[in-house]
Amino acid sequence: MDHSSIRASNIDVKRLNRNRVFRYINRHGRLSKPEIAQALGMSSPTVLFITNELIEKGLLREEGEFESSGGRKAKAISPNHDARFAFGLDITCNHLGVVLTNLSGVVIKHIRKKKRFENTGQYWQFLAESLTSFKSDTSVADEKILGVGIALPGIIDMRRRRLTYSHVLNVFDVPCEEISRDIPFPVAFTNDANAAALAELNNRQDYTQAIYLSLSNSVGGAIIFRKDQFLGQKRDDDAWQNDNLLIGDNFKGGEIGHMALIPGGKQCYCGKRGCFDSYGNAKILSQFTDGNLEAFFRRLQEGEPAFKAEWERYLDNLAYMINNLRMLADCKVIVGGYVGGFIESYLEDLKARLRFLDTFGDDGSYVEACTYRFEASALGAALLHIEAYINTI
Repeated sequence: MDHSSIRASNIDVKRLNRNRVFRYINRHGRLSKPEIAQALGMSSPTVLFITNELIEKGLLREEGEFESSGGRKAKAISPNHDARFAFGLDITCNHLGVVLTNLSGVVIKHIRKKKRFENTGQYWQFLAESLTSFKSDTSVADEKILGVGIALPGIIDMRRRRLTYSHVLNVFDVPCEEISRDIPFPVAFTNDANAAALAELNNRQDYTQAIYLSLSNSVGGAIIFRKDQFLGQKRDDDAWQNDNLLIGDNFKGGEIGHMALIPGGKQCYCGKRGCFDSYGNAKILSQFTDGNLEAFFRRLQEGEPAFKAEWERYLDNLAYMINNLRMLADCKVIVGGYVGGFIESYLEDLKARLRFLDTFGDDGSYVEACTYRFEASALGAALLHIEAYINTI
């Protein structure tokens, strides 16, 4: 009998159980040990041992007692969300978004700065200085910071750690180390649409398969394909997205913006004609209000005919693309990005179009508005570090 294999197996089981307990408490908040044991199908002694261990590590804390229904009062166990933190940056053509999150995975603080992107050392220094300034306003100690996630609108080769293509930023083959050179924390990189999808995934545990459609100043997407997580094992920063998103052989999975919607149609910034990006990006709407998308929807709600007509055209094209995605993957479609932040009020109009287009009689209920309307990409990038850390607990 190989006793070393048995010991290794026992260690893996303990890690798995410890991780399951922490994740459950981290998600559900204040609980009693009997509630945890029942929910996870564990013995009370096992839960007692694990919670005491996590309390000693500062990841859980006792927080009073529950009211007694007869007998001893059960002690309340709560997550210490502030045991660790991570920052996320979202680089766009004209702005920089910065967020702070903790082990809860929610946005604690965020800012958005207007800044034209430049592939220069001065811009990378601006990134670091913006992060430093933002951090100083949070009072988070350096030893609690897991790292910084950076979301970019382009193709990131995670093997070579290079931004290989970004037509939006007009840069090609940029080493990630160049981008993060002035940031004094571990840095993870991801595509912006992938990051936004990860934020949705973190918030909605019921997603097993879905397509995230990002309708911002460019159109992107991500294919959610949740796999079993490797709980209790040390994982690198990229593992969580690799385990839950269809990245593709060449890191180009989910490039929905460059699927052809109308052959020979409008010129796309990529050089081709008829790409969905040319019909679905947010600038198509915001160009009527000097780049202010919120103003477009405000005037739409006020009933101005010209804005209504433009929105109807936009919805028609959006419905055709979403129907194509549904036919391809037969799963939920989450509408996100800048337009996704306003889409909820118009979901019924969109579903009506989808019912008309659908071959199999679906009612369009598979379409949902995104949960995170602002800074989703920055949050998803930060979550790369949070998930990598939680998987080591």
